[in-house]
Amino acid sequence: MASTSTNKQPLLIDRVLHEVVDLAGRSVPQNAGIEIIGTNSATLVIDCTTNDGAIIEDIYAIARQITTGYKINLYLSTVSDYLRTQQSEYLGTLTGGTTTGQKTRVATNELPFVLAPMPHAGSTSQFNALYIPRGKALWAAVEEQTGGDQTTAAPLIGVQGGYY
Repeated sequence: MASTSTNKQPLLIDRVLHEVVDLAGRSVPQNAGIEIIGTNSATLVIDCTTNDGAIIEDIYAIARQITTGYKINLYLSTVSDYLRTQQSEYLGTLTGGTTTGQKTRVATNELPFVLAPMPHAGSTSQFNALYIPRGKALWAAVEEQTGGDQTTAAPLIGVQGGYY
């Protein structure tokens, strides 16, 4: 596969990204899952509503303190101001660690295949990554714990990849 005149890889990544967001106090109602019910305080992680999109190759959570493991919900939305039911889709859930500093990841094989092949000769494999298309934004929130919000000890979430 040929590169462009600016020596970009076939995916045409312009610049890398690595964002880490604090999820303390950023929640959706308990057992929200696929449906965003009631009010929420989800946080914007990656905003591609005004650029050409991004590809995310790694999504991870870092536990803040010893807990039972927070459920972190990920959503794609068409807006970057507030997570609304009518404008968003549920992507999945990552369960955070239970020990201070523990890092948990979305398993690579749980991410969708992308079109680009592995960058080595003779490869028939494909990359797994999350593609955030132009006009979409990635949001995250922890599910509220039993007995109220209790999200002050929620983990950090990090994403790594690149912008188009």
